[in-house]
Amino acid sequence: MAKVELKQPIVDEIRGHVEKASSAVLVDYRGLTVEQDTQLRKALREAGVVYKVYKNTLMKRAFEGTDFSQLDDQLDGPSAIAFGMEDATAPARVLNKFMKDAPALEFKGAVVEGTFYDVEGCKVLANIPGRDELISKLLGSLQSPITNLARVLNQIAEQKEA
Repeated sequence: MAKVELKQPIVDEIRGHVEKASSAVLVDYRGLTVEQDTQLRKALREAGVVYKVYKNTLMKRAFEGTDFSQLDDQLDGPSAIAFGMEDATAPARVLNKFMKDAPALEFKGAVVEGTFYDVEGCKVLANIPGRDELISKLLGSLQSPITNLARVLNQIAEQKEA
């Protein structure tokens, strides 16, 4: 069996993630302890993020013809990739939070909904609230004027009764 045949299932696996993902964040994981790596994988899994370590050449092959090919220049040295499936900014948020206690972990770059972000861009992405948090803030801001209006109308009604 040729080496290419052995690698094809891995390329297909990566392509499967690429097709479903709205984002991908590349990191350099050198220097993480086994315990840190285990904790990181657990945190990412809980956030609905697929986190894997693949060979750079296989990732490049899987990225061909997709928006994620913008990451090709960052595929140098040890690379791990985090795919955001449900929440596009979740990988950057979880990784950034983890970096505070594990400075060995470093951003390399990201593609979120077709747009490439460098290391600094990844840090900005990490500070964008999640979808659920944004929705609850929106609902809170929509609810506030209605509550205030109800209060004012109630006060007017009470004044007329008095």
